[in-house]
Amino acid sequence: MSGLTIRPVLRRDGPALVAAHIASRRMHFPWVEPFTDMAGFRAWFAQVGKGRKLSFVAEREGVLVGVVNLSEIVRGGFLSAYLGYYGLAGGGGGMTEAVGLVVAEAFGPLGLHRVEANIQPANARSRALVQRLGFQLEGLSPRYLRIAGDWRDHERWALLADAPVASAAVEG
Repeated sequence: MSGLTIRPVLRRDGPALVAAHIASRRMHFPWVEPFTDMAGFRAWFAQVGKGRKLSFVAEREGVLVGVVNLSEIVRGGFLSAYLGYYGLAGGGGGMTEAVGLVVAEAFGPLGLHRVEANIQPANARSRALVQRLGFQLEGLSPRYLRIAGDWRDHERWALLADAPVASAAVEG
């Protein structure tokens, strides 16, 4: 048993997340630009839990391992969300398990049908993570997301709740 858990991010996580993001800058570049000060945390946290975005911290024995977000959660006939995630320096790995736990939450208690991850094609580690969980490549979105001032291409990877691999990925 790995001892890894996920939980919703809390306001009190701000200082620890800021410190972890600063320590992880080299690891995150050029893939993500998380906040690195309390003003950034407050702006990010203000969007969490408003019904369209849920953010989780993954931790093991009190050490932050990473962050997993479900954003743009849509109900009704769509039942879908975007998935974003990143590990933290010193966390000791475990992001595949963390993302799997959040996907299980999405398909279980949240009742979603589809989870989509958009990944920069050169981000081999992130691509491998979703492949381990059974996500399927659906296509390329040119100039999809602006990161560090540049519009970046992203691959669309998706997993459906009723896909045979979905239950295996989130159970094991």
